[in-house]
Amino acid sequence: MQILVNSNHTVSGSESVSERVEALISDSVDRFADRITRLEVHLNDENADKGGDRDKRCMIEARLGGLRPIAVTNTAPSLAEAIQGAAEKLERALEHTLGKLDQRPVATKITSSPSD
Repeated sequence: MQILVNSNHTVSGSESVSERVEALISDSVDRFADRITRLEVHLNDENADKGGDRDKRCMIEARLGGLRPIAVTNTAPSLAEAIQGAAEKLERALEHTLGKLDQRPVATKITSSPSD
């Protein structure tokens, strides 16, 4: 599972930040790692220097083999809270989507016997 962390110019995109983001998100979705090909994380400060109650945003897009991407977004007062909230939302979205797929009945091929 590949994790790409992107940030705009208002958020520090240092290597240590990327490593912490990767670790936090990996912990949340680890049980789905075999189904996820790539995670893209986008970190933003929506109003830059102005501050605000919920101005930090984390958007995570999960790419799953053979399925449409799943994207979640969370805003919070701090970047850490935004990341944690988005990771939790992604975990629930993956549970919902993959749980439905796992519960679908498997189609079986019906063959006729040679005596028919």
